[in-house]
Amino acid sequence: MSISKDEYSKMTDKASPNSPKLLNCLKAFLFGGLICLLGQIIMTLLENAGLSEKAVLAGTSSILIILTAILTGIGVFDKIARHAGAGTIVPITGFANSVVSPALEFQHEGLILGTAAQMFTIAGPVIVYGVASSFIYGLIIFIFKLY
Repeated sequence: MSISKDEYSKMTDKASPNSPKLLNCLKAFLFGGLICLLGQIIMTLLENAGLSEKAVLAGTSSILIILTAILTGIGVFDKIARHAGAGTIVPITGFANSVVSPALEFQHEGLILGTAAQMFTIAGPVIVYGVASSFIYGLIIFIFKLY
């Protein structure tokens, strides 16, 4: 049985429902904003505890990473992400989730070849291109003495 491209296109359009784009954008905005609000609350609490600026920034990032890792580990972050969509990709939480998820998924293959090897399958390119682009940026600043 042979199906033409037009027939196949009609079948896929019928099988896949349209997504509510405006609602998805609103959810992403609200959930992303809530994650940023949580970060701001943590930052304010650490500032009020009398920590230095560097300690506040490091502590806020660390707490958000740890919370995301825990929520990913117990399966809650994925449930939030189903509703929040792109709102959970706020850089620090999205990055933490992208490291923890493959590590959990491949843990049955062992500590080295499973967890450690697969941990950076998604986050690895981000790290590589981040380091490479920062090197190029630093080189440009050095050459043109912009600093």
